[in-house]
Amino acid sequence: MDARASTVVTSALEMEGLSTAKRFLVVGGGISGVTCSEQLAMQFPSDDVLLITASALIKSVTNFKQISKILEEFEVEEQPSTMLENRFPNIKVIQSAVKQLDSAQHVVVTEDGKQYTYEKLCLCAGAKPKLIMEGNPYVLGIRDTDSAQDFQKHLKDARRIAIVGNGGIALELVYEIEGCEVIWAIKDKAIGNTFFDPGAAQFLIPQLKNEKPETQIPVKRTKYTTEYNGSDQDEGSSAELGSALGPDWHQGLDLKATKEFSHRVHIETMCEIKKLYLQEEFKKLEVLSQAFPKDGQDEQNTDWDAEQWPVYIELTNGKIYGCDFIVSATGVVPNVEHFLSGNSFDVAEDGGLKVDDHMRTSLPDIYAAGDICTASWEHSSLWQQMRLWTQARQMGWYAAKCVAADTLGESIEMDFCFELFAHVTKFFNYKVVLLGKYNAQGLGTDHELLLRCTKGLEYVKVVMQNGRMMGAVLIGETDLDETFENLILNQMDLSLYGEHLLDPNVDIEDYFD
Repeated sequence: MDARASTVVTSALEMEGLSTAKRFLVVGGGISGVTCSEQLAMQFPSDDVLLITASALIKSVTNFKQISKILEEFEVEEQPSTMLENRFPNIKVIQSAVKQLDSAQHVVVTEDGKQYTYEKLCLCAGAKPKLIMEGNPYVLGIRDTDSAQDFQKHLKDARRIAIVGNGGIALELVYEIEGCEVIWAIKDKAIGNTFFDPGAAQFLIPQLKNEKPETQIPVKRTKYTTEYNGSDQDEGSSAELGSALGPDWHQGLDLKATKEFSHRVHIETMCEIKKLYLQEEFKKLEVLSQAFPKDGQDEQNTDWDAEQWPVYIELTNGKIYGCDFIVSATGVVPNVEHFLSGNSFDVAEDGGLKVDDHMRTSLPDIYAAGDICTASWEHSSLWQQMRLWTQARQMGWYAAKCVAADTLGESIEMDFCFELFAHVTKFFNYKVVLLGKYNAQGLGTDHELLLRCTKGLEYVKVVMQNGRMMGAVLIGETDLDETFENLILNQMDLSLYGEHLLDPNVDIEDYFD
């Protein structure tokens, strides 16, 4: 079919109300999708950009601050889609889940039966929680705003909860939750294994026993609520996941339960969930569950729990604990299921859509960005993909640039942000900066670590290889972010300085300025 005939067919479909043709179509109202849509709207102000999202609220990056060449800070604000449309008149937001993608015909079908044709499509549908058990009412996953609010409701009357997992959400939860006992089960030897080494974990653990500061950080994002008539939605669409949480997702949520105490966390290491029992199932076992360990009690706790609980967890280390519910924070899986049927995408081992160095999938005119994709180009020696909000923003921005370049027939260089992994966040009320191969990823045994630690103040770890800095972990207000970023990027030979590189009496920032 030639271009003229195609235009006639599209026009006929539009007249029948069956299809809408758009030059650019983006799926996903999270950080990557909204960033991509905004960039496309600015690149092509005379063209319409269609954003399809299952959520009533979209995520918008606000208060963006470039700390250094690559390190960046920003806030994520939940907004009604009308605010995005007001800022960019050529963006049209459709609230509906995607039912099907027909890549051969360049058509996306939504749950409400409408069809949208496109010239260029960018999939930014994010990821969904990898639950330890699907369909169990006592197992909650936290991924989007709705699930976070559902968790808050459950927590309100909780006496004890179990958290399974050792990633970012688990780390934030165990610190933020107050007023109930927390059993934290992790499969690693130390907390935060994704981000830290055991030394950094030991630096952070005392914060779980300390009282939280009375003055809370003010909520920096506006909260919006939406109402809808459930009967107006397709039965399957109400269960669709919304946009991924932003970096300050727990602010504004009341994460306090019934008890009058701050932190009460017990960590079970080197274990996973073996089995879950409902109360009646557990009674039939005629065994006892363990009581919550008392302060100072060692891992050989032999006290038994006389209380009855709605659900019980049996760990692979043989221990059984009762609790009100379980939070599954065991990672995410790319949200690809609606796009694979009938489409021969190349899919990576982690389940993400493979993209090349221009964010293109294996199918023509389809790009992907954020958690749904897997970066399958040859990476810089100092960069790795992690499904974090910083990379979601960067990928969304870069994907839009690649779409624009391809549309205009121009060439484009790989964005500089992919030269060095750089992420700034906050754990246990400490600023945390991760740079490069911060956990010596892929460096084997041919590396050394330099450490500097001031209890309660700062933790600095540097990964060195052949005299060159390959990565760093900075916890606390170290003021070394930009200096270390430059040293890693420049690959300067630092052999001459040896251990004095982290000497607290040497002003490294000034020395290497």
